[in-house]
Amino acid sequence: MTITANWSYPTAIKFGAGRIKELAEHCKAVGIERPLLVTDRGLAPMAITQNALDLLEAAGLGRAIFADVDPNPNDLNLEAGVKAFHAGGHDGVVAFGGGSGLDLGKAVAFMAGQTRPVWDFEDVGDWWTRASVPGIAPIIAVPTTAGTGSEVGRASVITDHVTHTKKVIFHPKFLPAVTICDPELTVGMPKVITVGTGMDAFAHCLEAYSSPFYHPMSQGIALEGMRLVKEYLPRAVADGQDIEARANMMSAAAMGAVAFQKGLGAIHALSHPVGAIYNTHHGMTNAVVMPAVLRFNRPVIEEKIARAAAYLGISGGFDGFAAYVLELRASLGVPEALSGLGVGTDQIDRMAEMAIVDPTAGGNPVELTLDAARALFIETI
Repeated sequence: MTITANWSYPTAIKFGAGRIKELAEHCKAVGIERPLLVTDRGLAPMAITQNALDLLEAAGLGRAIFADVDPNPNDLNLEAGVKAFHAGGHDGVVAFGGGSGLDLGKAVAFMAGQTRPVWDFEDVGDWWTRASVPGIAPIIAVPTTAGTGSEVGRASVITDHVTHTKKVIFHPKFLPAVTICDPELTVGMPKVITVGTGMDAFAHCLEAYSSPFYHPMSQGIALEGMRLVKEYLPRAVADGQDIEARANMMSAAAMGAVAFQKGLGAIHALSHPVGAIYNTHHGMTNAVVMPAVLRFNRPVIEEKIARAAAYLGISGGFDGFAAYVLELRASLGVPEALSGLGVGTDQIDRMAEMAIVDPTAGGNPVELTLDAARALFIETI
């Protein structure tokens, strides 16, 4: 089956195998004449990245790249990226890669036009209105993984290198002008990254679906996103060349990010401090803590999860769904505990304090208190 489409929700999405060839065309369409391609260090030398640079160069748009990006991008990476943007006289960003490259690229385009520090735009109240809009550069997003969904998001997660705290930076202009979803770019992903990013997409959909806030459109998107992950993640892991599975996982990733405007929850609230302190893979961390959070939320979400289980073809209601999550993790090689990711017990109190003030904690169906967060960390480590 050939999967090719043009969507305008929530932004212009050019979806289909081989559509990276349109990169230069879409840069020009949004007024970018000197793009800076932002990606991570590991991806920079790879063929898919060099091909993207070839396409830009052949179209007369230069060959500029910034790749000083950590797996959990921080404010130092951002400062260096903005400096490179200005030094090169760039007028737009191609955010290229997984969550780190996409988040940092979007943040560079945003901060290139600001005079206030990045922390002034944290996703708190109406802080986003502090931004100077005219200086925000246009963004073309090109995901190379199927997990974060940052290519359709209005925020970036940036780590404060001093406090080791992950913060969500928000502005409507973070939303890329055009997103190119080419599943061929994900074919070379190692299995462990396919698993981690795929479980990240599932976590986004699950938490958005479970969130208590009223947003039935997002809830519906989250439900179908979970179905796509259930059907296609095992296939993508088993055969990295399965382009249909890769394409549907790219859809699920984007759907999760669209859906979580309804809210996230304790999975992410626990995962963020773990990643900030221990530099673990975000999606894999989400996968490890997921069963414990499901059990914690059961008193409030049992009926809702039972409906999701029925839609997903899982028998047994909530218990059946919880068992499916455990079976999926085991089949994909996800560690049973955070200790399997190198997380120790020495930072539990600190991580619990960070978790309850994480912006995602407020979307959890059950209040995440300090004692609850501490207990969840003890259970999952």
